[in-house]
Amino acid sequence: MGKSGSYRNSMIFCFLVCFISFKACAAVPGVKIGYSPASSGRYIGSPSLAVLPDGTYVASHDFFGPKSTEWQSAKVAVFHSKDRGVSWQQISQLNDAFWSGLFVYKGKLYLMGTTKHHGTIVIRRSDDGGKSWTTPDSPVTGRLTDQGMYHTAPMPVVVHNGRIWRAFEDAGGGTKWGARYQAMMLSAPVGADLLKRNSWTFSTPLPRNPAWLDGKFGGWLEGNAVVTPNDSIVNILRVEYNPIGAKAAIVQISSDGKTSIFDPDNGFIDFPGGAKKFTIRHDPQTNMYWTISNPMLPQHRESRPGRIRNTVALMASPDLRNWQIRTILLYHPDTKKHGFQYWDWLFDDSDIIAVSRTAFDDDQGGAHNQHDANYLTFHRIRNYRNLDMSNNPPNCPPIK
Repeated sequence: MGKSGSYRNSMIFCFLVCFISFKACAAVPGVKIGYSPASSGRYIGSPSLAVLPDGTYVASHDFFGPKSTEWQSAKVAVFHSKDRGVSWQQISQLNDAFWSGLFVYKGKLYLMGTTKHHGTIVIRRSDDGGKSWTTPDSPVTGRLTDQGMYHTAPMPVVVHNGRIWRAFEDAGGGTKWGARYQAMMLSAPVGADLLKRNSWTFSTPLPRNPAWLDGKFGGWLEGNAVVTPNDSIVNILRVEYNPIGAKAAIVQISSDGKTSIFDPDNGFIDFPGGAKKFTIRHDPQTNMYWTISNPMLPQHRESRPGRIRNTVALMASPDLRNWQIRTILLYHPDTKKHGFQYWDWLFDDSDIIAVSRTAFDDDQGGAHNQHDANYLTFHRIRNYRNLDMSNNPPNCPPIK
């Protein structure tokens, strides 16, 4: 057996031991890409993943926390893997980049997000696989807004009906988290220069109504651009809905990208893990929509479901409205200092490849809490279409 095969087998063995007894093995699940201990005051956020045309994997994350520069000039670290995720090397670091997502478009690598926490919107392009990047310092080099406050995360970019689509939130609706976010969609014509501001159309920001969900609607954020079964574009968002959670919202987008429309009577759907960020992608082979979410299991129920991130589920839907948990991918019994969250992922033939913002044990006492991750980790979900509840981790309690 080759060196890489031995390495994979040893890692699988270690993960199985971890599932059975976390006290016996503190190895973080997955392959470690990046690490920042809690003592640094710089936590790992916004995991993102792309695959270049030559098969190279590229991953990124930003830094947040009290000793970071997230409120002034945020930083993003970029890594690549030449061996399908077995090993990773950092290849660049960017300033004025936050909540940013990688994507490949017409063979080029892009990074799109904000300049800082609630900053302006910027997009960068790399022509060498992520080692160097354009500088978004003008309306023709990637600075898409000059003013205002915006929010996002590494969210999907889709091409449909002659346009490229990507969701954001306008954060100018006050100062309260959640309540301030207004759902919106950005789009540009296929073939346009994505670094030029005038290529992009912004939909009218759509504010929340606090009366929705019987007055328990706290806000929406981190929307997904998704093509529906009836060939239209929608924005599917995470929903703050305390104390129950498990809801998402489907916002309709006009074909020209200018208008967002929401029907509160039909727009909210049941969605396990909907209180946390999720990514939705369509699999043409099964004609199913897939996502990876953080459901709150009954034994971990609390009044703030958005804080419970100790369980990772693979879910599927035929129609975007009816979602089923297919299997639990990762589970840890502790909800306070363990979290596998903000998964960004892609299809890779019969597998799913993913990156996670992971809060886990280390030799310095572990993560600050479940939210403030100390690792960026890579994961491969093999033969995802065939997984079911029999594949749950050994330490995972029954899913009722």
